[in-house]
Amino acid sequence: MAGEWRDVALEDVADELTVGFVGPMASEYVDSGIPFLRSMNVDPLRINRNDLKFITPEFHQRIRKSRLTPGDVVIVRTGKPGACSVVPDWLADANCSDLVIVRCGTQLDNRFLAYYVNTVACNHIAAHLVGAVQQHFNVGSARTLRLNLPPLREQKAIASVLGALDDLIEVNRETNETLEEMARALFKSWFVDFDPVRSKLEGRPPAGMDAATAALFPDHFQDSELGQIPKGWEVGPILRQADLLSGGTPKTDIPSYWVGDVPWASAKDVSQCGEAFLVNTERTITKLGVEKSSTKIIPALATVIVARGATTGRLTMFGHAMAMNQTCYGLRSKYGAPFALYCHARDFSERLVQGGHGSIFDTITTSTFEATDMILPPRELLLAFDGLVGPMFNNILSNLNESRDLAALRDTLLPKLLSGEVSVAKAGLSPKTD
Repeated sequence: MAGEWRDVALEDVADELTVGFVGPMASEYVDSGIPFLRSMNVDPLRINRNDLKFITPEFHQRIRKSRLTPGDVVIVRTGKPGACSVVPDWLADANCSDLVIVRCGTQLDNRFLAYYVNTVACNHIAAHLVGAVQQHFNVGSARTLRLNLPPLREQKAIASVLGALDDLIEVNRETNETLEEMARALFKSWFVDFDPVRSKLEGRPPAGMDAATAALFPDHFQDSELGQIPKGWEVGPILRQADLLSGGTPKTDIPSYWVGDVPWASAKDVSQCGEAFLVNTERTITKLGVEKSSTKIIPALATVIVARGATTGRLTMFGHAMAMNQTCYGLRSKYGAPFALYCHARDFSERLVQGGHGSIFDTITTSTFEATDMILPPRELLLAFDGLVGPMFNNILSNLNESRDLAALRDTLLPKLLSGEVSVAKAGLSPKTD
């Protein structure tokens, strides 16, 4: 019951609060060893492996005060202050830099605390950021964080219900990651390494494909300005195989153009997507906003690339039709092979950025697309590739839409459960049991 909840400071219910080591120097990282978490590795409710660093066991022992074990709760101090997650089991022994470390003990459930810090505690964290240049959240402020804390059994029940939804979202994410890796590996084999051509050149049938598909590949190479390419393939700008689409922004001072039914993607949406498809946007516009501005409806499955700013070159596909602003370009396959185009764009985006121009940030322009030569496989092969990987990408999109619905349900339940407005028992929810 909500009446059994109590208002406490985090330091009064946690066994220990400390802060991670400040550093280390880049020279102290090694290729393998003890995992070393930095703020960039901590997302809300998830530890990611992006650019995960390692330190030696000897250095790990020297800074053992910031040692991490599974079940610890870590809170980011700088960069994205307040992002919080539980250290997972795969980090059996680890260390960290610039994170607040909370060991929960017997009064506090670690997953409940992570949910609380990422949501209810946002105001406390924002009010206690310090630093004129780079704001950070310090361990002293973490100690004074107030919690509306239910009994431990209720904490575990709440965390279990919310965690069950997040577990499903994580399974979808991992599945999608595997499916996309498989599709991109196939693209690399066919269109970058030319494995089927090499096999035929050596008198062997290409592995893993039927005779009809194998017949689409030549058995010799030819010289080109990009080196040797399969015989009969071409070199030229990607715009020979894709239409270039641009966007725009409705006037921001006209309310009737905004908060409508049309998703409107910005460079931020695209760059932070991190998935094969973008299915949600931060802002929406109205049909009138589309009509009265230079923005256009970009079709589903178009590949969209950030064209200016610090994240130039990041890309995704649109999961459904939506508008976009002028900081992005869209590419639509002329051959009806959107997945081959997406994989190709993932392969050549770095070359576009290198060919971009701008005094402060890299910028991709129409001339960048026109001036950057690519290897262009024939239409029949692109369609054959899409026929093979299409089911993979369709599953990815289905999983993303399911995860979006699960996240919406979680976000609806979360504040009600964490405030005591709704109890797990009264809501008829069944917590997951071990």
